[in-house]
Amino acid sequence: MRLLSTVRELDPTQRKVVLASFLGWTLDAFDYFLLVFVITEIAHDFRTGITAVAFSLTLTLATRPVGALLFGRLADRYGRRPILMINVVLFAVLEAASALAPSLMVLLVLRALFGVAMGGEWGIGGSLAMESVPVKTRGVVSGLLQEGYAAGYLLAGLVYLVLFNHIGWRGMFALGVVPALLILFIRRSVPESPVWKRANATAVRPGFFETMRGHWKLFVYLVVFMMAFNMFSHGSQDLYPTFLKQQLHLGTHTTATLTIVLNCGALVGGLFFGARSEKIGRRRAIVVAALLAIPMVPLWAYGGSVVLLGIGVFLLQIMVQGAWGVVPVHLNELSPDAVRGTLPGFAYQGGNLLASITAPLLTHLAALRGNDYAFVMSWFVVGVAVLLAVMTALGPEAHGARFGAPGKLPAVR
Repeated sequence: MRLLSTVRELDPTQRKVVLASFLGWTLDAFDYFLLVFVITEIAHDFRTGITAVAFSLTLTLATRPVGALLFGRLADRYGRRPILMINVVLFAVLEAASALAPSLMVLLVLRALFGVAMGGEWGIGGSLAMESVPVKTRGVVSGLLQEGYAAGYLLAGLVYLVLFNHIGWRGMFALGVVPALLILFIRRSVPESPVWKRANATAVRPGFFETMRGHWKLFVYLVVFMMAFNMFSHGSQDLYPTFLKQQLHLGTHTTATLTIVLNCGALVGGLFFGARSEKIGRRRAIVVAALLAIPMVPLWAYGGSVVLLGIGVFLLQIMVQGAWGVVPVHLNELSPDAVRGTLPGFAYQGGNLLASITAPLLTHLAALRGNDYAFVMSWFVVGVAVLLAVMTALGPEAHGARFGAPGKLPAVR
């Protein structure tokens, strides 16, 4: 298997860096996805509608660009490693604080602050890993890192399955403090990025705006590009448990099981297409995955039985997260060294901001159709898949770019 051979190519230190970056994104996603399982229960406790609670997802996504810019700039200046540790502590503490929210308004504020903390982790962890591993392993490592997202969703699904009926939604949020333990591993075992250390040794380090001079067209493209990507994933994942419970009236066990199957497909897809992008290129891998998602949609939404729904959600997420598996390496290769801690994460979270309306929009449209989530989510995913494929095909690529070496970024066509 390509993953195992890649792991063998990494030295012990590089493996620890990849593990820390993977776990950071896994635990970040775990904390984020705990909420999607309990939207209906929170709405019941606070005596409000599902759309009002789903707005908390919008706030988390909308504030993530703030964290990406703030912590990304700190990481470019002070190093990837210390800022990553600060990020982990902040999102874990804010997640645990959500368990104590006395009202929906307080919960919304906490989820907005959680979004700021969450926004920094992806870019910093990705740049730390990509700058630490050999060039030929980037595709596989990219797929692995991105599927920390699926692993976190999977972990949240397991917690929901095993513990929700015993501890409720507040107890699930309280478990979100556990990721703070990751900083002990980072502090003891993870070194700073060698690319950042070499750049930091120079007498003059250009600022963000100076480095980005002439590349703002690329930045705008990447933000819109990541908007499509985030609509692709959030549109097919965030409300799937709500769809299963509200429209199909499935119970806790079945909902959690299908969500676990969803994330198993995501893990397979991210690893496969991430590795495949080393052979066929970053753009082609994304386009193939996005277009192959379309024929999977009917089974995913209209399977008619738990078994067929399981097959549909497994296959769809192979493609959705298969495309996503290429994102970390693709964005890092397109970014200048001086802003690699900032640009990938800021573009990603800027896209999240534009896509943050996804959950409330889908819940609103579904409500207008009598809670017909299947129809609304299906057409949304198909439309976004086409948009993503077109944008990718028209965009730039820097497959195998040398980090730490001078050179121009590819132009947006």
